[in-house]
Amino acid sequence: MFSCNARKLVLGVLAAVIVPAAVASATVRPPKLPYEMHRLDNGLTVILSEDRSTPIVHVEVWYHVGSKDEPPGRTGFAHLFEHMMFKGSKNVLPEQHMSFVASIGGKVNAQTSEDTTVFWQTVPSQYLPLMLWLEADRMATLRIDEQVLRSEREVVKEERRMRVENQPYGRLQEIIYDQAFDVHPYKHPTIGRMEDLEAASVEDVKAFYEKYYVPQNATLTIVGDFDPAETLARVKQYFGKIAGTGTPVARDIPVEPEKTRERRVTLEEDWPLPVVVVGYHIPFDGHPDSYPLHILSKVLSDGQSSRIYRRLVYEEQLAVGAMGAGHIIEHPNLFYAAAIVAPGRSPETVAGALIDTLDKLVREPISPRELQQTKNQFARDYVLSRQTIQNKASTLAHAVVLHDGDITTADGEFDIFMNVTADDVQRVARTYFTPENRLVLTILTRGQRNGQTGGAR
Repeated sequence: MFSCNARKLVLGVLAAVIVPAAVASATVRPPKLPYEMHRLDNGLTVILSEDRSTPIVHVEVWYHVGSKDEPPGRTGFAHLFEHMMFKGSKNVLPEQHMSFVASIGGKVNAQTSEDTTVFWQTVPSQYLPLMLWLEADRMATLRIDEQVLRSEREVVKEERRMRVENQPYGRLQEIIYDQAFDVHPYKHPTIGRMEDLEAASVEDVKAFYEKYYVPQNATLTIVGDFDPAETLARVKQYFGKIAGTGTPVARDIPVEPEKTRERRVTLEEDWPLPVVVVGYHIPFDGHPDSYPLHILSKVLSDGQSSRIYRRLVYEEQLAVGAMGAGHIIEHPNLFYAAAIVAPGRSPETVAGALIDTLDKLVREPISPRELQQTKNQFARDYVLSRQTIQNKASTLAHAVVLHDGDITTADGEFDIFMNVTADDVQRVARTYFTPENRLVLTILTRGQRNGQTGGAR
């Protein structure tokens, strides 16, 4: 993991030395986001970005805790807290937080990932003090008891049934990560496992809350129609009294060992058609290689014109569906390609086609047209990510929380992406798309194995 200063150095060096590609003259750099950043004595990070274009304000609280922070046997805790944080505190009744926001015409929600848990609300700007008070109150005095735990545990279990267990191929990502990782907690699902949710006690849940839902592990981001000085004073009034150490939360997350040989696994599931997955371990968000890997991922898997979908579904009709994803997040993760095998086609043929499609990037650089198309797509995504005050808040908070406090990456990465070359893309393909770094996962329909044996081989 890079320090803040190291990340700034990397950004500066990359922007200066990567050979500029033939970027279309129509590509105009979007304006930088205005912001000011503060840190309270208790460790709370505060980002303020004034935007007077509309009389609304968006408030986000990012807790730097996700499923990777859950110890073995306690999966799903971060996602559980996404629900429990709306179940009342010392001064707020269960569901009253959401009722307050709805009653003033606002929006409110939350989401959990491997690395973060985010709570947000968008409201008319005159209600900003109320939103700050609500967030501070549940940070300091959340209600945690057996009744709340029992109720929300059932909600999460039902959500798992609906989203994962009762959906065709709903467990695919869960299976991929369970097979791809040996020790890193990216191995387990963000939504949690049923047996772990059942085993959770009130004491377990309170300990998790007291460790991670604290000022020194939180980033408060406010974007919209407000006065920065007045708002900072209000933030200090509401949040400054909450106890916090001011130092980062200690973490003990095991490092995934480097892969030294190809791993092939065959499993069976009650699915209508077989699935083949080819995956490779890749570095973390902000690593110098992550920028060409983003470009590579778009070439391979962004839409139905991408290489994976075009070859396997349109051209050779080996699959009824195909996709890929470069999952570039806080810790080293995966690029994987998956295909649903078409009737009458063999999983072995599909696996060979997937591997060959990825290996072509190792053998040959991408074309100038593909490179320009991916840069256009990135520039489009970059602009769209700043269209609303919520998008702006998320961009700023992401830079701070997942880039070791380096908020300059919110704007600084655009030039790096625009200057990635075809040689850079081929270099990272050669680095990571190697046989020894490869997982080939075949998931057959139940009873299709025909004498094959499962497990690694």
